[in-house]
Amino acid sequence: MKEFKINFENIASIDNLLEAWKEFVRGKRGKMDVQEFSFCLMDNIFLLHRELIYHIYRHGGYQAFRISDPKPRNIHKATVRDRLLHHAIYRILYPYFDNKFIADSFSCRLNKGTHKALNRFREFGYKTSRNNTRTCWILKCDIKKFFVNINHFVLMDICKKQIQDKNILWLVERVINSFYIENKKGVGLPLGNLTSQLFANVYMNVFDQFVKHKLKVGYYIRYADDFVIFSENRIWLENQISPIKNFLRDTLKLELHPQKVFIKSYASGVDFLGWVHFPRYRQLRTVTKRRMLKNMRYNPKPETVASYRGLLKWGNTFKLKCEIIKLYSGSFRENAFPLDFLC
Repeated sequence: MKEFKINFENIASIDNLLEAWKEFVRGKRGKMDVQEFSFCLMDNIFLLHRELIYHIYRHGGYQAFRISDPKPRNIHKATVRDRLLHHAIYRILYPYFDNKFIADSFSCRLNKGTHKALNRFREFGYKTSRNNTRTCWILKCDIKKFFVNINHFVLMDICKKQIQDKNILWLVERVINSFYIENKKGVGLPLGNLTSQLFANVYMNVFDQFVKHKLKVGYYIRYADDFVIFSENRIWLENQISPIKNFLRDTLKLELHPQKVFIKSYASGVDFLGWVHFPRYRQLRTVTKRRMLKNMRYNPKPETVASYRGLLKWGNTFKLKCEIIKLYSGSFRENAFPLDFLC
């Protein structure tokens, strides 16, 4: 076990809180609650520092609201003071934990992300199918209601095995226990917290290590609660479902989504991270195409086009680009349309 060299003072220091403020305030200076906090910024930071040093810090409540992106999600927003602390914790703990994560975990990590996960998917497809000369089978799984089912006691046990500083553990426990699902005390992480992204990866890293070292899986990719396993052998993949299901249930108190576990051949198309993947190309999901065209009919703005342009360049979408051009041109904005959109 690598010795944990970061101490509590690194998190609670005035310097770290000020640096965390610089990161937190980007793009939020117009918010009323941020302006109120920044009006007496140094007083607020010194007060937070003292509360941390003397162990009298208490996490505040959350403001709940619902979004559709497009899937409906419940977001819980902490106070500015607490979100500042989340950034301060994240700045210190993320580099340490990130070194422990496997290379093929792509969610909420620096120099990772969706696009690199897509490219890794294609790379593993080529390797498993031996440059598309053999059948490649893919096991695709999704964890049911991941964030709302993360168990606080299990998460704290994982953290205690990784962190030796008792003061950091005290603070981490304060943040974790600041939120729980109604009628389920000790369960759930809020989607609005920056620390939730880190703690989710810490939680699932236990599963990643199980897949890589116990099941001996060579080609495995995880993005948040979605993961895929590649193999030439369909029967071998079928035999992995039961140990995966048992480990998630017994060790992490999680369940696989019964309608989102399937094995498909690469050639038939595999839906992963918003794209349907084939051996020689990838295309957008049908529901995503429909939503995109609907938005272009009712909101044909240049910034909308620019956003879609950035998305569509990652797959084979020539026909969809042509449809978007027609819709945009029909809105009398043909002169403003980027000529290199089809490139």
